[in-house]
Amino acid sequence: MPKRSNPAVRIAQETAHNAMFDAEGKPKPGVHNMLLRAVEIQRPLVLAYVRRLQRKHPRASAAKLAEILERDYLRAVTGGGAIVGATAVVPGVGTVASLGLSAAATVGFLEATALYATSLAELHGIRLTNPEKASTMVMAIMLGEEGTALLGTLSGQAMGKGTSPTKVWGNALSKSMPTGFGAIRSKIQKAFLKNLLKRQGSAFLGRALPFGIGAVVGGAGNLMMGRAVASNAKEAFGPMPVTIPGELKATADSTDNNSTAHHHKTLEGTNLGSQR
Repeated sequence: MPKRSNPAVRIAQETAHNAMFDAEGKPKPGVHNMLLRAVEIQRPLVLAYVRRLQRKHPRASAAKLAEILERDYLRAVTGGGAIVGATAVVPGVGTVASLGLSAAATVGFLEATALYATSLAELHGIRLTNPEKASTMVMAIMLGEEGTALLGTLSGQAMGKGTSPTKVWGNALSKSMPTGFGAIRSKIQKAFLKNLLKRQGSAFLGRALPFGIGAVVGGAGNLMMGRAVASNAKEAFGPMPVTIPGELKATADSTDNNSTAHHHKTLEGTNLGSQR
């Protein structure tokens, strides 16, 4: 006997789809802008975040900080998806209201991804002072090989195995405006929106499902996408540098010195106390 479909699930899926797409299956006006704004991030925010991690882990290497970044990122995106999905079982929160939260979760996932990717770039010595360049890099990371290959063309090089991604991106993105950047950004943006709506579609619909199903689908979907982003980033950036680069190194040195000074003061205080 064939399994009967749940009409509530079908209604939830249709409502979710209609909230994002028109009758022809194209994203409604405003959807693209919402998604593109979500991957924009300012460098001061990124530096503040990484420096906070450095203060919390004063002796951590660049590689260790990268591990912490990934761990916190996956926790953030997985928890966000599960929490939003669970609201569908709360009395009084209907499917339509749940859709608003689902859209917010999508934006939250992208914002977390932008912070993770640009923070990792900083640890590799890539300074993204221009928000357009930063968001382009984030979109490229999410696209994977297709996106990173497009970024590599900014320097006139292919992103082959023998090429250092950090050197390629560092040289290209540190310029005031690399030649051909607008065209490359346009290609990356178009591919990003197409792939995001395709990938995020099932997770978006899943988080709008009623009766607790959404909590499972939302969290699992975000974890899968988050792991894919982390894997793409590792492959794109390559091995972590041995030392923490640029401005972040100064912060690390200062934090380490303060920690050492505090340690010495504590020892001195103990020694003095023992002499009484």
